[in-house]
Amino acid sequence: MIVSAIGQGMLWAILGLGIFMTYRILNFPDMTTEGSFPLGGAICVTAITSGIHPIFATLLGVLAGMCAGLVTGLLFTKGKIPVILAGILVMSGLNSVILYVMQTPNLSLLNKPKIQDFFLQLNLPNYYDIIFLGVIFLAIIISLLLFFFNTNLGQAYIATGDNEHMARSIGIKTDSMKILGLTLSNGVIALSGALIAQNDGYADVNKGTGVIVIGLASIIIGEVLFGELTFAERLVAIVVGSIIYQLLILLVIKLGFDTTYLKIFSAVILAACLMIPQLKKALNLHFLPQKEGEK
Repeated sequence: MIVSAIGQGMLWAILGLGIFMTYRILNFPDMTTEGSFPLGGAICVTAITSGIHPIFATLLGVLAGMCAGLVTGLLFTKGKIPVILAGILVMSGLNSVILYVMQTPNLSLLNKPKIQDFFLQLNLPNYYDIIFLGVIFLAIIISLLLFFFNTNLGQAYIATGDNEHMARSIGIKTDSMKILGLTLSNGVIALSGALIAQNDGYADVNKGTGVIVIGLASIIIGEVLFGELTFAERLVAIVVGSIIYQLLILLVIKLGFDTTYLKIFSAVILAACLMIPQLKKALNLHFLPQKEGEK
């Protein structure tokens, strides 16, 4: 179960990396996540059941997620709709898109090929195929992100998140950067949805509910544990945070709690992680030695 949790953590870490691109760099939460995640899974699973190769099916899921992010970006920048509301509108619309694509609330991959089947020839122990799959895709995504953020375009994207007014004053088209960020991040999120759908063996229209909490937990846990890091280290910290989060969920299950209520445990874990910096600050202030003459 621990090996399985680590493998799951790696696949969910891809979701965390996608959310990081908007939540931490552009400084706004993108609710499209809860629509693009199941959309990636739905498109991928539908394509596989239609006879398309799992790798191409996964890429189709990524493209679908990018389109969802593009729509949110256009509503936000050109339609002047607040980003949270724009994300909610797209997320709601994607629910119908997923139902239209699958023609059913859920779709199984029973007896269908999956991307992790390529590791069968390696005769790996149970669940190690998911770890191999996670390592490969995480290495690809992190390498691409590092390459992108070291380009002039990537630096313009970071500048937009750091100080939009300054970025605009030096000629950066900040609206284009926001559209780019939402498009790329939702493509990464949809990739996570496609891989997790294949791992679980099915796609479901309701699979996106609460996934933004899981992604944020990966980011927050990594930041709380490791503090100040370089950009590359922060990306790796998200992966570690995601694995720790899955292990915490496994602990909750092993303690005998009803799995029906896992969402509330997820929220509690995230809330606790968010409060840790404030608790540290409060404790440091409490234990600071008083200056002479202070009461």
